[in-house]
Formats: sequence, structure tokens, C-alpha cells
Amino acid sequence: MATQGWDPVADWYDGWVGDKGSIHHTKLAIPAVLELLAIKPNEKVLDIGCGQGVLAQYIVSAQGLYTGVDVSEQLIKIAKNRKINNANFLVGDARKLNMSGFDAAVMLLSIQDMDPLDQVIESLTKCLTKGARLVIFMNHPAFRIPRQSGWGWDEGRKLQYRRIDRYLTPLAVPMKAYSSQKSGVTISYHRPLQEYVNSLNNFGFVIDRMLEIPTYKTSQPGPNARAENLSFREIPQFLALRAKKV
Repeated sequence: MATQGWDPVADWYDGWVGDKGSIHHTKLAIPAVLELLAIKPNEKVLDIGCGQGVLAQYIVSAQGLYTGVDVSEQLIKIAKNRKINNANFLVGDARKLNMSGFDAAVMLLSIQDMDPLDQVIESLTKCLTKGARLVIFMNHPAFRIPRQSGWGWDEGRKLQYRRIDRYLTPLAVPMKAYSSQKSGVTISYHRPLQEYVNSLNNFGFVIDRMLEIPTYKTSQPGPNARAENLSFREIPQFLALRAKKV
């Protein structure tokens, strides 16, 4: 895990996500997460890799008791400065969590920043009560592989397709530094879907719901718009899993 990578880009990330979340958060990620969590009043919810706390206000509004954990001290500082009532933020390593008694946990676009996967899943299972839900929302590992996937156009067939160069091999991909200082490195860990399913199973989780979510985007008007919009609707860009601790 790039434990120092997010501090230098924290201000950029907060500027991009904002108080309510980026357009990807508000249109796709947060609605899916809230649907799968199905929070009941006063349930304790643990947000692992919470960043600057974008999910906190939504959990609190759903009457959940929110705790957010992130390895980045700078992101946690930003989250605390928002002063969200009934939200608790802690600096912590997802591989070494030391909490218990949570009714649900969520990993919102964070699990692909964490490694090794088994260590993270083993750590978080200790935080959850029997029957607790874990919701994971991530870039779709079969269709969005950093630097190994992208859109292509087939002129002969007049269709837009998704190009996948690699899939089964796990990859640790350094990501672009977005801060004004151009410093810091974040790592995106690609894994095939089987690694997530098998790791959850190995540590006592049973997956009971899965959502494959396409982009909200539509093509600009033009001769290729119909084909582009079809591919946007048919090829999912995000994956959401819900698993229960048995």
C-alpha cells in the first residue's frame, strides 16, 4: 500500500471530489452503495479508505453511525475539518484494523488502492459482527484496467468496442501525480475478479448481490453517436459487490 502516496495529492483529490462527491459519486457510486448497504437506524458503519469523508454525510443522513478510516493523515484532516455531525474519522491502515462491533462496512473506490488483498479482507472481517454486510464499489476489474484497457472504434463494423490488453495478471500501476507540486505516487492494484471472490470466501463472506454499472455519459451528436451510446450502456465501468459475514 502506498501509505504516503495520498498525502501530496490530498488537496487535488478533495477539489475534484468536493463536499458532495464527483459526478461519478453522485450519479453512480453513492446511490449503488446506499442501495446495497440498506442501512437501518443506529447501525454502525465502517468506511474503509474513506478519503476526505465524502460518504459520511450520506450515511449520517440515513441514520447510520459513521466511522471513517484512511491511511492518509492529510485526507483525514480534511474530513475532520468538514465537521460533519455524528461522523468519526480515524487515521488507520486497512491491513491492521483494531476495531469491532460494526454492522456494516463499505469500501468506496478504495479497495484497488490497497494491497495485499487477503490482509485487508482478513483485517476488516474482525471489525464486523456476524451477519454484517460488506459493500465494495470499484472500477470494474474486467473492463477498466489501468493502462491496459480503453475504447476503440471499428470502422468496418461501425461500432465502438472496449479493448482489453491484459486481465488475469495482477498489476501494480503507478498513477499520475495530480498535485500542483507534481509529487507523490499513488498505486492502483489491478486484480482479476476471481481474486476478490476467492478472498471474500476464504475469510468467511458470502456474496449475495452484484451490480455491474455502466457510465452515466452519453456521446456528443454525430455519425458515431448511436454506436458509442450503445457501448456506453452495454459495457460496465464499475462493479459493486455485497457480501455477508457468516
